[in-house]
Amino acid sequence: MCSVEPKIVEKTPGKPIIHNKQSALAKAESYCAYQERSQQEVRNKLYEWGLKTNDVEEVISELISGNFLNEERFARAYVSGKFNIKHWGKIKIKQGLKLKRVPDRMIVNALNTIDHDDYLKVILTVAEKKSALLTEKDAYKRKYKLTAYLLGKGFESNLISEVLNSNNLS
Repeated sequence: MCSVEPKIVEKTPGKPIIHNKQSALAKAESYCAYQERSQQEVRNKLYEWGLKTNDVEEVISELISGNFLNEERFARAYVSGKFNIKHWGKIKIKQGLKLKRVPDRMIVNALNTIDHDDYLKVILTVAEKKSALLTEKDAYKRKYKLTAYLLGKGFESNLISEVLNSNNLS
């Protein structure tokens, strides 16, 4: 009976390296099918997987032609999610889209899908919720803290003032 020592394979931490364009395309398709992605997110992921520049751009083109990747659709989904779920304002949403390198024209179109009345209602809802948590007694400091919080959520200062004043939250 001979004893065979098991082969030790060292695993490198991190993402798998893919050298084949077709396997990268298949993996990228499932990556895009899971949720909407920006072109930049997919590009970064492809480079992370070890693809070369020419292959990355070819895979991106194929994903676009196969409708796995659509920047306009991504921008609308991003705006919808950040507004409806996270209650972010337009300024913060716009910054997020710029970080993902979405073209300005698409950002404007996506932000225009937010109804103005709904936008004001969200500002009021967020303000009321935060106001209930504030322990500050001084009305001036209270308004300052509330305004600073809403600015941090990405809402415009003129709309914040309008909502706070018209709902006696100032």
